[in-house]
Amino acid sequence: MKLIFIRHGDPDYEKDSLTEKGWREAEILSERVAKWDIKQIYCSPMGRAKDTCSVSLKKTGREAITCEWLQEFYYRVWDEQEKQWTIAWDFFPRDFNNWDELHDKDKWAETDIMKSGDIARHAQEVYDGIDALLEKHGYKRNDRGFYDVLEHNDDNIVLFCHFGVTALIVSHLIGVAAPVLWQGMIMQPTALTILGSEERIPGEATFRVQTFSDSRHLAEAGEPMSQSGYFTKIFEG
Repeated sequence: MKLIFIRHGDPDYEKDSLTEKGWREAEILSERVAKWDIKQIYCSPMGRAKDTCSVSLKKTGREAITCEWLQEFYYRVWDEQEKQWTIAWDFFPRDFNNWDELHDKDKWAETDIMKSGDIARHAQEVYDGIDALLEKHGYKRNDRGFYDVLEHNDDNIVLFCHFGVTALIVSHLIGVAAPVLWQGMIMQPTALTILGSEERIPGEATFRVQTFSDSRHLAEAGEPMSQSGYFTKIFEG
């Protein structure tokens, strides 16, 4: 199985849609998506993801299933040091790097700052969503952190969504603390993050990241990558 997560195009956050550049990116992306053998397409209910997805749906003649749990992980927590509410995955490096519990996959959601936003509960909603989707496609999560194979498949599953929720799902699938990915990784608009399942032990499946934030379709089309979500200039070599 391949899980293909696609971040929305360059966003107009005020309108929850795409900028003019974002629509160009979505059109370029659709040419790439149209070449794939896709089992099912899922989409966030948020406008910028739906708009990005709509271009690929038109190109492929497909329909998408909307999943509420694929919305951006926008929940806020109280930052005592900064004396303000902030998105649960938006910390200054000095704060994150000195907070050991945020690096622990079993403890990060139980820290005081995450408790202030009930993040464990919201994260579990996302975990339950992806696990139910995987069970629908033949993989049932067990209590050891991987998946029992109910039915082997080589499905390509496409999910149009957002950076924050994608990183949270990836952390769940590969067994790391979500803040490590939130702080240490980034996804360009319309970039692909792909996980593949492996059944090295018969009847058991695990996931590994095959690529993270692949936006080569933009480079090949001569479209510059968006700076959205960055605090430095992007390398485009």
